[in-house]
Amino acid sequence: QVQVVESGGGLVQAGGSLRLSCAASESIANLFTMAWYRQPPGKEREMVAVINGIGGTTYDESVKGRFTISRDNAEATVYLQMNALKSEDTAVYYCNTFPAPKIPWGQGTQVTVSS
Repeated sequence: QVQVVESGGGLVQAGGSLRLSCAASESIANLFTMAWYRQPPGKEREMVAVINGIGGTTYDESVKGRFTISRDNAEATVYLQMNALKSEDTAVYYCNTFPAPKIPWGQGTQVTVSS
């Protein structure tokens, strides 16, 4: 069964940037659509960005124009470049398939944006 490990989070000032990585334990080429999700403190997990097998992307309105999702099937990795970070981006970030999460959730990576 595929497993994922998220990394790249940290503490950053508002306006700063981070690049998150999601490394899968085996090829993700046949998983077709992958997504980054996040769970802010005290809130439900929500979709942030989606990428399909041919590179088509979709973003939540709250991150459109600031975040960029990409994938490297050869490296079995999905990335999330986050620019112009805001305090409301503070959350634990996870990756999984979309629309239905089919991979056991990883531990996530904490992103904290200080204002």
